Amino acid sequence: MSKYMTKQRKALLAFLSAHADEELTARQMEQALSEQGISISAVYRNLADLEKEGKVRRSSKSGSREVYYLYTDGSECRDCLHLSCEKCGKTYHMSMEGAQTLIDALAQSDEFTVDKSNTVLYGVCKSCKKTMREKQQ
Repeated sequence: MSKYMTKQRKALLAFLSAHADEELTARQMEQALSEQGISISAVYRNLADLEKEGKVRRSSKSGSREVYYLYTDGSECRDCLHLSCEKCGKTYHMSMEGAQTLIDALAQSDEFTVDKSNTVLYGVCKSCKKTMREKQQ
């Protein structure tokens, strides 16, 4: 069941919606919303509720103790596999064709069913790869 639409929840949802392609920490959200008088405890409380409702996904990155949240309630996020860049932190939707090919291959070769709503693949995006190549030259 959805919670009441408090000022804090409304502000957090608006912020998450505007940053739907980013994995953010609760501290980053609190800092961005601090001018609106939203505390870190309000951010955590609302994130816990939003996670239960399936509107945000929580994850952690290898080598980090930080917890990141990704807004998944937008229609373009439903049933998408996500690709997250370990360099810049940006999260992308995997192409439907590529995702389906991967899902089908795993189902056939490993008899494994992927939960698309809860899957993030980590690596390096095209832009960061290009920057890395330029620095090597």
